[in-house]
Parts: sequence; structure tokens; C-alpha cells
Amino acid sequence: MSTTKTIKSALISVFSKEGLEPIVRKLHEQNVTFYSTGGTEDFIKNLGIPVVPVEDVTSYPSILGGRVKTLHPKIFGGILNRQDHEGDVQQMEEYNIPQIDLVIVDLYPFEKTVASGASEADIIEKIDIGGISLIRAAAKNFKDTVIVASVDQYSSLLDLITEQNGATTLENRKLFATKAFHVSSHYDTAIFNYFNTDDTIFKQSIGDGQVLRYGENPHQKGFFFGDFDAMFTKLHGKELSYNNLLDVDAAVNLILEFKNEDPTFAILKHNNACGLATRNTMKDAYLTALAGDPTSAFGGVLIANGNIDEATAEEINKLFCEVVIAPSYDEKAIAILEEKKNRIILVQNDVELPNRQVRTCLNGILVQGKNNITDNKEHLKTVTNTTPSEQEIEDLIFASKVCKNTKSNTIVFAKNKTLIASGTGQTSRVDALKQAVEKAETFGFSLKGAVMASDAFFPFPDCVELAHNAGITAVIQPGGSIKDQLSIDFCNENKVAMVFTGTRHFKH
Repeated sequence: MSTTKTIKSALISVFSKEGLEPIVRKLHEQNVTFYSTGGTEDFIKNLGIPVVPVEDVTSYPSILGGRVKTLHPKIFGGILNRQDHEGDVQQMEEYNIPQIDLVIVDLYPFEKTVASGASEADIIEKIDIGGISLIRAAAKNFKDTVIVASVDQYSSLLDLITEQNGATTLENRKLFATKAFHVSSHYDTAIFNYFNTDDTIFKQSIGDGQVLRYGENPHQKGFFFGDFDAMFTKLHGKELSYNNLLDVDAAVNLILEFKNEDPTFAILKHNNACGLATRNTMKDAYLTALAGDPTSAFGGVLIANGNIDEATAEEINKLFCEVVIAPSYDEKAIAILEEKKNRIILVQNDVELPNRQVRTCLNGILVQGKNNITDNKEHLKTVTNTTPSEQEIEDLIFASKVCKNTKSNTIVFAKNKTLIASGTGQTSRVDALKQAVEKAETFGFSLKGAVMASDAFFPFPDCVELAHNAGITAVIQPGGSIKDQLSIDFCNENKVAMVFTGTRHFKH
């Protein structure tokens, strides 16, 4: 039997009619018989095109407020019968079951209904039963049946039936079936996640992945699965790369720590902040952040917690950078930043980020809740005889926010709400501290009167001793070491203030 089949009959039952008319008209030109229900049936009739009500096929009305319309052996037999199976052919004749070659159906908008904040009753009513059953049946029988499972596939179907005069190949039908199973599995995942309260079960479905130029390196394939356009409005520049996206993610999470605070500007490289400052104006915040490490800032990702004005843009324009992100820009600022054709300019929208973090691990995945704790004054417990000043407390909290968003092991030095230096991703905390001291010295910063943040406790007093010798006067750390007292004793002997937060901020 030929694998190429001509569509002679179609069952159409859709929630959204947008884009349906040209398909119906083209199929009508090709003498296709239509079967339909409810609103779709009326839609086809209003086009002046004949349509057979499903009730005429089943001899059964739509019941239970429309919950049961197409769920009938004559409908599903017409979809699921195997045209090369002798027994199926005989039963089709015996029970007077019409052949259905094409099924066009979409699903009730469950996800949109949930997102709208609708009541549980309204959400439950948007769980599609008949539609999902029709999709699965037609997709299963792709050898004989064409399934179009969403509005997104209408244009593909119209092109196909126009170019091939209503005929489809096995390859065509299998491709539509694949897309249909994607639609059904995504839909079921959304419903499950609405009901699920068991954190030990993980299901996620994200469609329409964006193909990237490559992955972390040119020989690796790269894809982004997510709604980038919901988070950002892209004003200018080239396409974002895999590494750009990782840096943007790090930048967004870091600047979130300073939301609704005074003008704050951060510069990131390889997921870590190389410059960050809070000032009275965005221009001053940028210039101070840049001074923290102008070498690493080259080719970095820049992000602000507020509007970028013309004066700030003029300073930014002097630096080669990959990405600039802000919640808003002055028109003149945009014009200045667009002078570099490849520079990516993003407007960050106020979108809630996921509360779960997912990454591959071995032959599976790791899932954890997001680190949503930001250290503040209420969390601080002074454990030394010397109490930090108000200025030191502000700097300690500032440093802790940076530390939380820097790769472990990490040490962060800050002064006057400015990132002075950091040691990042080291295999020992002492090495991280030494790296930070060396970096501060390289760029001519005095650590006298600066504060230090650590992402985890000090197992020995060597870190506070090195910090004190460098000029550090106050320390913030989670505490929790069985040898905490040794570090406390050293701080007491040398009049260094130290506070515990009780919260570790590892970032691997």
C-alpha cells in the first residue's frame, strides 16, 4: 500500500479559530468532508462550507456541559483504524464508521489560565480531555492519519496541502505526530506541576529551544530553552552566545541583591563580579566599579539597577563590553551605546525568576531551591568584643551580597560600598584571601579600613590573621566551625570586629 495518502476527510475541533479559515477553504477546494462540533462547527458553517456535526456520526449529543463530545467509538475508530489491516477494514464497514484522514485540534489554554490567577474551578475546567485524546489517537496512527495539534502548525499544514494538493507522505505525517506528542507531553507536564507538591518528583517541559552559534567552545553545540523575550527587550547588537547567557544570568542574580537601592553598577566576567559599586549617581557607580578592575572589565557584561542616562552611557562607550543591561535608558543613552554595532543592549523586564535551580550531574540532574537568603542587619550576630561601626555594617552587607554571587571558595573585600577585590573559585579559603589581597595591591587599593566577607566559615584563624595584617577591620562570615573560637580570639586580641550570619553561601 502506498505511503502517500490524500486527505479526503477532516475532523476539526479547536479552541482558537485564528488562522483556521484559509485551511478550511483550501481543504474545501480539494473536496474534503468536514466533521466538527460546537463553536468550530458554527465557524465552518459561517464560511458557507458544508460540515457534518459529530452528533450525526455518533447519534449522541454533546453532554455534561460539553465535557463529552467526541469521546465515541465511531470517532476514535475513524482515527485509529489501520487501513492495511483486513480486520479493521471489515469492522469499519460493519459499524458504519467514517474514515478520518486529518485531525485538527488544539487544547484549552491551561497554562494561561493558571498564569491569570484564575480560581481552581476555572483551572480544572481548562484540563482538556477530548482534545488530548484526539491528539494521542491521531499521532499514534500517523501511518494513516495527519494530526495538527496547535495553532503554531497551521501554516505548515496550509503550505503542505497547497504544494502537494492535499496529499501527505509518511514522513510528513510522522513529523506532525512528533510535534503532537510534544504538545501533549508539555500539556500534561504543566497539569502535573500545577497539582504536584512532592519535591522528589521533577518534571519540566520547555519548547522552542533557541539554537546558539555554539556552546561554551566552538566545537560544542549550544541551545537555550527559555523565554528570553519575557525577561529582556533587546534593543541592539548581535545574537547572544552561550557564554553571554551565563554571564547575563550571573549579572541578573547579582543586581537583584541591590533592587530598589541607591544607584548600583556591576561589571562581570566569567560569571563573577570584577567591579561593583553603589553611589549617588549611576555615572559615579559605573566609574567606581570600573576602577575596581579595569583590566578584567574589557569584554565584560555590565548591569545597572536603575536607569542609564546620557552621562553614564558616554563613559560606558569608552569601554569594549559585550552586553549592557538596565531596567531603562534615556533615549540619548541608547543612541550613544548603539554606536558599537555588536554591543548587546538589553532592557531588563521585571520578571520573577524560577525558585528552583537545575543542572546536569553524572547520568542525571541535580535540583535545588534557589539561595533566596540575602544577609541583612537582622541576621548579624556580633561575636567579638569590638562592634562594627554603622559604615562597616553597610560595607559588610554589601560584601556579603557580592560574596553570595561569586564562585566558591571566595573572599570579598569592600570599602565604602565598593568592591575592592575578590578571590574566586580557589581550592582553599587561604588561597582565595591571598588572591584578593594581591589583586587589591595590583590596582593600588589600600585595604586599611576595608571589610571582608567569606562564603563559608574559617576552620582556622589563619584567614583573619592575614586579613588583619592587610588592614581589614571587620569580617562577616556564617560561623559554624568547631574552631570558631580561635578566629574570635584573634579578632579580640587585635580589635577586629566579626559578625556571624548563620548562613553559608557556597556557589559551585
